[in-house]
Amino acid sequence: MAVIEEESSSENDRKSPEAATAGASYNSDGYETASDTELQEDAAETENRCRSNGTDASCVNGVAHGEDSANANGVFTTEESLEKAESIGPEAIEKALMAANDVKAEGNSLFRSGLYEEALLKYASAIQIAPEGSSSSEVRSMCFANSAMCFFKLGKYEETIKECTKALELNSDYIKAILRRAEAHEKLENYEESMADMKRILELDPSNDHARKTVIRLKPLADEKREKMKEEMIGKLKEMGNSILGRFGMSVDNFKAVKDPNTGSYSISFQR
Repeated sequence: MAVIEEESSSENDRKSPEAATAGASYNSDGYETASDTELQEDAAETENRCRSNGTDASCVNGVAHGEDSANANGVFTTEESLEKAESIGPEAIEKALMAANDVKAEGNSLFRSGLYEEALLKYASAIQIAPEGSSSSEVRSMCFANSAMCFFKLGKYEETIKECTKALELNSDYIKAILRRAEAHEKLENYEESMADMKRILELDPSNDHARKTVIRLKPLADEKREKMKEEMIGKLKEMGNSILGRFGMSVDNFKAVKDPNTGSYSISFQR
C-alpha cells in the first residue's frame, strides 16, 4: 500500500508505515504519515474544523470562501499568495494554513480511492492556499511529496522527480521525498542518480538497511550502463572518423593507440 503524508502531530516519533514497507528503520523526519483509519476520518475532521474557524469551507472545491477566496478555478495564483502573505496577520495566516491542511486531507482521501489525477488537483490547491514563508513549508513540502507519489502511481516518473525535488527544496532532509525520487530514477534507469539519493539517505540515517542494499544492488547496473554508454560513444566517434578518413582511403582501424607502461600515456601509431 502506498503511503501519503498527513498533518504533523504530537505523535512525530511514530514509525511510518512507508518506512516499514521500504524495510527502513529510520526515525521520523519531522512529518507524519497517515494510517488508513486517520484518512477515513479526514472528511469529518475537515468539516468540523471549518465550522470552528467560522469559515464557509465545505471544501467541495478545496478552498475556504470569504475574504480568503481563491480564483475561479479554486486555486490561488503566486501573485495573489504573495499579496496575501504581505497583508494578512497571524490569525489569518493560521486560518490559511488550516484551510490548506483541510484541502490536503481531501487529496489524501482521493488518493486512497485511487483517484490520482483528482488528488493532484487538491494538492496543487493546498500549495496555493498556504501562505508564503516558513510557516507553511511543512504542509507545502508534504503536498509536493504526495503529488510525487500520485505521479509515481500514474507512471510519470519525470514528474515524480520534479515534485520530490520541490519538496526537498523546502526540507533537504526529507527522507521520504529522497526515497521516492530514488525509486523514480531507478524506473528511468538513472542508476547513478538513484544511488546518489540512496547514499544521501545513508548520510541522514546510517542504519537504513534498505538504502544500503539498494546501493549494492544498483552498482553493477550503473557500471554496466556506463560501459554501454562508453561503447556507444566510441562507436559514434569511430563512425565519424571513418567518414572523414574514408576520403583518403583510410579508416580509424589504421591507427593504433599504444600505452606507455611507465608514464601511462598513449602514443598513436599508423598501420596499413
